Amino acid sequence: MDAIIPVVLCGGSGTRLWPRSRKACPKPFLPLVGDTTLFQATVLRCPAQAGFGAPIVVTGAAHLDHVEAQLPDPAHSRVIVEPEGKNTAAAIALAALRLPEDAVMLVCPSDHHIGDVAAFQAAAHEAAALARQGWLVSFGIAATAPETGFGYLRRGEAIPGSSGFAVAQFVEKPDLQRAMSFLADGGYAWNGGIFAFRAGTFLAELAEHRPALAEAVRAAVAGGREEGTRFHPNAAAFALIAGESVDYAVMENTARAAMVPAAMAWSDIGNWQALRDALEHDTDGNSVRGPAELVDCTNVLVDSDGPRVSVIGVQNLIVVVDKGEVLVCTADGAQKVGKLTGAVNQ
Repeated sequence: MDAIIPVVLCGGSGTRLWPRSRKACPKPFLPLVGDTTLFQATVLRCPAQAGFGAPIVVTGAAHLDHVEAQLPDPAHSRVIVEPEGKNTAAAIALAALRLPEDAVMLVCPSDHHIGDVAAFQAAAHEAAALARQGWLVSFGIAATAPETGFGYLRRGEAIPGSSGFAVAQFVEKPDLQRAMSFLADGGYAWNGGIFAFRAGTFLAELAEHRPALAEAVRAAVAGGREEGTRFHPNAAAFALIAGESVDYAVMENTARAAMVPAAMAWSDIGNWQALRDALEHDTDGNSVRGPAELVDCTNVLVDSDGPRVSVIGVQNLIVVVDKGEVLVCTADGAQKVGKLTGAVNQ
C-alpha cells in the first residue's frame, strides 16, 4: 500500500497562549507538553515504519527558520513557503499540487497534542483506506465535554467495510445548550481539523466549489520556484486568492464527506486551560512547571520561566511568567487572553 503523506500546516500566532507564545516563537514551536515541541510531535507521529511518507510542511516565511531547525529529518522533508497567509484551503491545495493525483494526503495542524499515538495512527490508516475510495475524510474526535469552542460533525450512515461514516452535517460552534445536547445524543464528534483525501480528489472538489481559488493556486504553483527542499509559489498569483478555510470551501460542500471516529486523547491546546487539562496534574488538579509552591489550591496552573510563584487558597486560576511578562487569569478567562495588548503586539 502506498505511504500516507503527512501535510503539516504550520501557521498562526497562538495569541491565546501569550506570554509563552509570541510572534517570534509561536505555539507550534514550543515544548508545551513533554520535551518535544508541538510541531516536532506532529511530524514524529507519522514515521516511515508506521506507513507514512516524507512530510510536506506548509508555512510562511516568518516561521521558516523554526520549521527547518525543528524538522526531525529536514533532508527528507519538503517545505512550501507561502508568500502570505490565505487560510487552510489554499495551503492544502499548494501541497496537493506538489503531489501525484493518487497520493493520499493526511492534513494535520502543527499545534495539536495527541496523547494516544497508536490510536491516531490506526485512525489515519482507516481514513486513508476511505480516501483511496474517493472519500474526503475528517477525523471525528470523540467528544468528552460540551465544548462550545469546536465545530462538530454529525454522524451519518455507516460506510460498509470500514469503521467510517458519511458526514450528515458540519455544525458550527454551538452554544452551551446545543453542545450539551450533542454530547447526550452521542452521534456528534468534534471536528479537529485533521483530514485525509487523495490529492486529485481534493483538487477536483476545490475546482468545483471554489473555481477561482483553485485556478489562482494552480497559477501560483505553475509560476513557482524550487530552492533545495523548499518550494516558493509565485507571490503575485497567490495574492489574488480569497482566503477561506477548507471546511467552508470544500468539506461542507462535497457530497463525499466522511469521518472516522478517533478517541486519541486529542487537544488543540487552544488556551491555557486546555493546556492544563493536557498536562499531568496532582490529585487536586494542579499542574506546575518551574519554581512554585501551592497551598490549599485546586485546578491551578503555574508556568514560570524563573521567578518563584507562590499561590494560596485559590481555585481555577492560571499564572504564567515568561520573559518579564506576568499573566494571571481564571480558567474561564483563558479564552480572552488573545485580546490582551501584549498578545496582539508581541
